[in-house]
Amino acid sequence: MSPLSANAGPVDAGTASGAPTSTTSANAGPVSAGTAGGAPTSTTSANAGPVSVGTAGGAPASGAPTVVIADDHPPIRLGVRMALMHGGFRVLAEAADAEGAVEAVLRERPDVCLLDVRMPGGGIEAAAQLAKRAPATAVVMLTVSSSAEDLLAALRAGARGYLPKDMSPDRLPAALRGVLKGEAALPRTFVGRMLHQMRELPAPGAVPVRAGDIELTARESEIMRMLRTGLSTVAIAERLSLSPVTVRRHISTAGAKLGAEDREEALRAIA
Repeated sequence: MSPLSANAGPVDAGTASGAPTSTTSANAGPVSAGTAGGAPTSTTSANAGPVSVGTAGGAPASGAPTVVIADDHPPIRLGVRMALMHGGFRVLAEAADAEGAVEAVLRERPDVCLLDVRMPGGGIEAAAQLAKRAPATAVVMLTVSSSAEDLLAALRAGARGYLPKDMSPDRLPAALRGVLKGEAALPRTFVGRMLHQMRELPAPGAVPVRAGDIELTARESEIMRMLRTGLSTVAIAERLSLSPVTVRRHISTAGAKLGAEDREEALRAIA
């Protein structure tokens, strides 16, 4: 079970800024974060049952940042809720799917909404809806996915952060406060994947090469055109900020699509 879930054991995970730390996540059990006088305050979450709202020290401070949590795994929601409440956040509602998350945000208007990428209905789809319908709410993805495609899709949809579920629970409130100050919540490992993925993208406006019924990808077309001008593999790699191995892979794939036995034949096919 991931460190942000209830009952998780000791964790040694990266933070949103990448610095490692060691901590113990929140333990599962009755959650009754109450008011200063001890009486619990409760609200009903979207599709997720009653939620006690407050902080570890009692009543939430006036002006405490507010959050909606959306994840289809109750232990994860509980662990996240406890971590945020201990960090001074006020949890307004919870949801178990994309539809419930959107409804909760439109109803509660929180400062932040945490969305699971792979929950029913799609967290990225929910992020895109919230970017249009609730732009004042900062959307942050919470995920087990290490896919660069998911990361880029989430950012394109309007997410302001992309955090792993195995991060240290006590770092989550700080990461969300950073988002509210205009910072991006992206662990260093995710930033590296994003940069690699961006280098793989073709130049804007690149037109795919066609040879009969065969069409190369925009990146393959760009590399083959550069190769046709006489540039070496190393020179192409430098210009496109790619590794020579990646350039060779694109050339090989393009040649295979064109049914060419070597580069020269491939270049003749697209001449």
